[in-house]
Amino acid sequence: MRALFFLPILAFVFSSAQSRSLIPRPMHLSSLKINKTQNAGTCSFSVTIRTSCYSTRYTRDHISLSFGDAYGNQVYAPRLDDPRSRTFERCSTDTFQLYGPCTYQICYLYLYRSGYDGWLPYDVTVQGYNANPVTFYYNVAMPRDIWYGFDYCFGYRAASSASK
Repeated sequence: MRALFFLPILAFVFSSAQSRSLIPRPMHLSSLKINKTQNAGTCSFSVTIRTSCYSTRYTRDHISLSFGDAYGNQVYAPRLDDPRSRTFERCSTDTFQLYGPCTYQICYLYLYRSGYDGWLPYDVTVQGYNANPVTFYYNVAMPRDIWYGFDYCFGYRAASSASK
């Protein structure tokens, strides 16, 4: 009799305990307002991109990057790739020094991939003058020809308010 009482309770517990990832997944952004005039560059940023070990051996894809804070300060790098320098090879780590407007805490980052090789980033870490380092975890196939990434600004800025 007691077993029949606990059986529905156990069924409820196991059915409601579905597996969920604690690591957020990147999202596509159909349009991103790029403020190219802001890259006048008064602050330096170190951007480290690790390429997944599941990525292609090397890539000819064109890779762009945009990141910023909740107050509209944005850093944009229109082209980071260079196949001649062995950038973005499988299991590699590439570090870039970028210059742009000084920011507060970085809360969004998007990558743009154009090409057919299927480059796969593992993660991207940004370090700046006025902010703690922040890492954005990808390790998933990136769609082609669309901004793809993370926005943790929680409504403070409108990243998608204008087109690319």
